[in-house]
Amino acid sequence: MSTPPALSASWLVRTLDSAAFAQSFAHAAIAAVFAEHLVERTAGRVTWLTVIAGLCILGAGVLLVRRREFTLVRLVPSTLVFFLGWALASVTWTTDVSGTVGGWLALAGIAFLAVVIANTRDTLQTVRALADVFRVLLALSLALELLSGVFLDMPFTFLGIEGDIAAFGPVQGIFGTRNALGFIAVLALITFYIEWRTVSVRTGVSLFSAVLAAFLAALSDSPTVLVLAVATAIATAALGLVRRTPRSLRGTVQTVLGATVVAGAMVGYLLRERIIAWIGAGTDFSIRAELWDRIASFVRVEPVRGWGWFGSWSRTDFPFNAINFALGDRHASALNAYVDVALQLGWIGLLIFIAFCGLALGRAWLVASERRSILYAWTPLILVTVLVDALFESFPLHGSGWFVLVLCALRAAQSKSWRERIREVGRPAAPAAGGPDDTATGTHGIAR
Repeated sequence: MSTPPALSASWLVRTLDSAAFAQSFAHAAIAAVFAEHLVERTAGRVTWLTVIAGLCILGAGVLLVRRREFTLVRLVPSTLVFFLGWALASVTWTTDVSGTVGGWLALAGIAFLAVVIANTRDTLQTVRALADVFRVLLALSLALELLSGVFLDMPFTFLGIEGDIAAFGPVQGIFGTRNALGFIAVLALITFYIEWRTVSVRTGVSLFSAVLAAFLAALSDSPTVLVLAVATAIATAALGLVRRTPRSLRGTVQTVLGATVVAGAMVGYLLRERIIAWIGAGTDFSIRAELWDRIASFVRVEPVRGWGWFGSWSRTDFPFNAINFALGDRHASALNAYVDVALQLGWIGLLIFIAFCGLALGRAWLVASERRSILYAWTPLILVTVLVDALFESFPLHGSGWFVLVLCALRAAQSKSWRERIREVGRPAAPAAGGPDDTATGTHGIAR
């Protein structure tokens, strides 16, 4: 006997509207995004795209069912809309329309998953979901590295694992490259720290998680890990100083810190050769410098609008094939997110991207400096990591890097924006434990 349509629809609505489904969706979406390389290498690119498309359909259903809890203007930051809009507009001047459309759909799809999670889970729930996924993926990475490098003593070439863990690295885990593993390990360390400080899991679990992430970060032997660790440590110290400063003096302290950052960046640029030699990244940097110099010649040809959005480079489309041919290499990105945006979307796209990132970091930093809960420190620290990594990799423009960037930008916009002055309409969200904006846990009224 078939189920009556009305009853079936009612069950579907209740499921999509439930907190349990929102929790499961967050875990599934985060796992799918961060396991991109693993899924592609084991089941194919089409499988991963199908998973992302299916999650987007489910996410659209969740937002549709819970539409009365949101207003359109509060759903997505304006700068994100402008960036996606400019990337889509590049279809009119791109060298490959299908490549641009495909790249844009991947960009928009990942961003949409972040939008759904940011609007259905509060900050603490988001941190816990990320931590759960990080634990599983990092543990799987270590297990496969041990299996490849110790027990079987053979590389897993289909996963990009070289099996060098017995020689103390470099290791790649399930993420394809040592730099990707190092980047995700640093994100995981920050997340595990916040999870521990908010007493979200047992101390033993927190300790195991932190040791696992730190161990893999060290074994990745990625030069960027040291840079990210230093940047995160400096940001943590600066944020701690601001949070301890009396409210009347915070403006002055923020100004001094801003000037210090600018001065430090200038000194770092002047001493870049010594710093590069100290961290042992001479070869990596020389490759990047040569690549950026070649890209600059193409940026000068299309400085305003760029060559069209592709995301990850297409090895058969111009100008990427010309750049790789000239260098005799097979680069899949510009190894710098800002340079990549300038190449693909021109100076207009770069300015929009910088505005998007700058507003996100500024909002997140102000919220973390004003509110008591340590939970609010997660967003600016993650953003610092992502934006510093963008100087050496293009991770923040696709996949997990783009997902985290958009997620943090949404978190910041929800907490510190002109949108706060817009009154909620329709059905209010059920308050989380501690109230609609609990400073002890950092939860928001959007979560249930």
